[in-house]
Parts: sequence; C-alpha cells; structure tokens
Amino acid sequence: MRTQRIAVVTGGNRGLGLGTCRALARAGDRVVLTARSVEDAVEAAEALKGEGLPAVHPAQLDVSDEDSVQAFFGFLQAEFDDRIDVLVNNAGAIFEESGADTLDVPTDTLRQALDTNTLGAHRMLLGALPRMNRQGYGRVVNVSSGMGGLAEMGERWPAYRVSKAALNALTRVFHHAAGDDVKVNSVCPGWVRTDLGGPNASRSVEEGVHGIVWAATLPPDGPSGGFFRDGEPVAW
Repeated sequence: MRTQRIAVVTGGNRGLGLGTCRALARAGDRVVLTARSVEDAVEAAEALKGEGLPAVHPAQLDVSDEDSVQAFFGFLQAEFDDRIDVLVNNAGAIFEESGADTLDVPTDTLRQALDTNTLGAHRMLLGALPRMNRQGYGRVVNVSSGMGGLAEMGERWPAYRVSKAALNALTRVFHHAAGDDVKVNSVCPGWVRTDLGGPNASRSVEEGVHGIVWAATLPPDGPSGGFFRDGEPVAW
C-alpha cells in the first residue's frame, strides 16, 4: 500500500461524505473532496483545513453528468499523476416525497434516482477501476443502504430502494473485474442523522462513517464483493 493514498469522495461537502473526508484525512490520506458546485467543495475543504487537516483538495464533480466525470478524471491526471487509491461513491439522493407510496411514484422519479445513485457510481467505477488495476491497489466503497437489500426490501421509497439494489449489483460485477489487491464493497452506514436521514435518525455521522472507513482501509486479505454494516456482512 502506498504511504499516502489519494482518496476521492463523491458528495463530500456535507453529511456522510464530509465525515468520511474528515476521517480519511485524519488517517493520513490526501483527500479529494468533491461536490456538484466548486464553491461548495471549496467551502467544505476550507472548513476541514481549519480543523488542522491540510491535505484536503476541493474539486467539482457531478456524477450524473458524463462531461463532469470525464473532466474530473482529467483533473486527477493533471494534479495527482492519474492516481486514485480510494473511491467512496457517496453521492446520492432520495427523489420521491417522504413515505411516498410505491404506486404513486412515476417512472421519471426512478430514472432520476438511477442516474444519480446507480449510474453516477457506474461512471466513477469505469474511470477508477482501470487505474486501480494498473496500480495494483485500490479500495472502492459504494455507500448503499439496507433499504436496497432484497432481504429487507419493503414498500415505499421505491426509486431509492431500486437504485440502491442496483448499486449493490454494481458492487458484485465490478468486484469480478477488479485486479489484485483491488477491493469493491457495498456499505450500509445505517440510519444516520444527515440532511438525507433527518434529525430523528438513530445514528450519528461518526457512527455511519465508521463502516465506510473500515471498507476503505481494508488490508490485502480483507473481503471484496460483499455488503457490510459496521464491518459485518449483511444480506443482499
């Protein structure tokens, strides 16, 4: 493993993304904190630098926009010698109204959810995994949800559920495309008190981040192609 890794976090300007950037920077990584708005990325990176974490670099990235993704990998090539050691696919959103009934959610809402929550990660994986395979090292963490597990699948929030189930499928297929010491895993952070999870969620951001960082820092003999919560396997 490299002495100082380059870690990319999508949707890194708030919530779990910001918490993950903080934790990885504290662990010694050079963190590329991305956000759809460069202003949001800069503001969040400056806040972390104010906490004594200078190795945080802001970058604009909209995972739902192919041109933005391609421009981001151009940025990595120019600024970081085309390296990416860690990718945390954290960017995601819920597009249906809270508690929306399955039969009331139109196809366009599902399309939006898939474009951001699933295809956004796919775009990033297509860019990151070949680089990791060439390097002979990489850790990919797809931030999923128990709501996307078929074993826990229920009614309501159908677009979010389906998009996260599809993200878990990406974990499986890209795991099989990963080279030596390149690991691809899904992580459920649990119900976390963020803008997405709401103020009544049962877990803190730090608790949610713990499992993400665990998967991002796995040793060579660690698992790949799995679905985990707090470092323990959960049913697909």
